[in-house]
Amino acid sequence: MTVAVAVEPTIDRDAEQALILRVQRGDTAAFDSLVRGYVRRARAIANRLMGDPDDADDLVQDAFLRALERIATVDPARPFGSWFFRVLVNAGMDAHRRRRVRRTEPEAPEAASSMPSPAESVEQAEIRDRFERALAALPARQRLVVWSFEVDGMSIKEIAGSLGVTEVTVRWYLHQGRRALRTALADLRT
Repeated sequence: MTVAVAVEPTIDRDAEQALILRVQRGDTAAFDSLVRGYVRRARAIANRLMGDPDDADDLVQDAFLRALERIATVDPARPFGSWFFRVLVNAGMDAHRRRRVRRTEPEAPEAASSMPSPAESVEQAEIRDRFERALAALPARQRLVVWSFEVDGMSIKEIAGSLGVTEVTVRWYLHQGRRALRTALADLRT
């Protein structure tokens, strides 16, 4: 599982705008600065989208390469993050479609190494496994929206911008995803 990441980029808007203009003029060092500002959040989103850390790393690298190839289409007056995360999500959806052909079962998560008893460890692992399977069973966009909102702390507006959909659509994915998770995990509630 990934850890929640900061919602805001580490680059302020004015500096980001200047970096975009420099990259559009061919300054690759400026692109490195953009990458550093968004790589943590990109990895978190990619990990949720792909479900496998290695595939997620490949996706992030591919998305940054695509972004560099298409940097001329970026409007420096608009936030880079929304545009880039749309590139990332689209690349992830493409990879997800291709991956269906070679889909394998994920490895079981390791039990927590804290001090719970063996019985508690088994119970926690079973609950975590059930949750992860329920989350993985959601359609890719629902899974990404639920994770982005609930864990990464992204706003509805930010998610809509990164997916290139309306805020109403994001709310619908969030509602449907939560409902599916509640249904799948109903017997765990006491």
